[in-house]
Amino acid sequence: MSVLFADIVNFTETSDRMSPADLVHMLNTAFSRFDALVEKHGCEKIKTIGDAYMVVSGLPEPRADHAQAMVALALDMIDAADEINASGEFPFSLRIGINSGPVVAGVIGDRKFAYDLWGDTVNVASRMESHGRPGMIQITDATRAQLGEDVQVDPLGHVDIKGKGNMATYAVAGKRQTG
Repeated sequence: MSVLFADIVNFTETSDRMSPADLVHMLNTAFSRFDALVEKHGCEKIKTIGDAYMVVSGLPEPRADHAQAMVALALDMIDAADEINASGEFPFSLRIGINSGPVVAGVIGDRKFAYDLWGDTVNVASRMESHGRPGMIQITDATRAQLGEDVQVDPLGHVDIKGKGNMATYAVAGKRQTG
């Protein structure tokens, strides 16, 4: 499966200048748009974590095109963020990280049940986001290998990832034009 983390760039600084009502409105506007995109691409929203948004593709129903669906979702999320930013309502930019591989999924605990994911794939996806640049979708070699030729990626070089060492990373440049 593939895991995506998206995070609003400079959220803390932006939120300090907003009223609580405006902050909730901003997050609701963005995350509602993302929810619709997740549905469109057949992915599964796992949760929001403050201003971060976590999604999986390939669970709970397996799909061979999990990486393609996740990259298509990420591209649409970047476009949605750009549209929200262009509206002038509030400044808005995303960093997105994606990794592909095995995960453990389930529901644990005695209260506030929530489906969640764990494992190295999840941790590396989070690191791809946190080490990325605003407006960029950063992916691992594992995700790149799943994409085939229909997605254009640009090598970013190696990034030192906590607990993993140097990892090859790539920026998604978009879908390849055909014809």
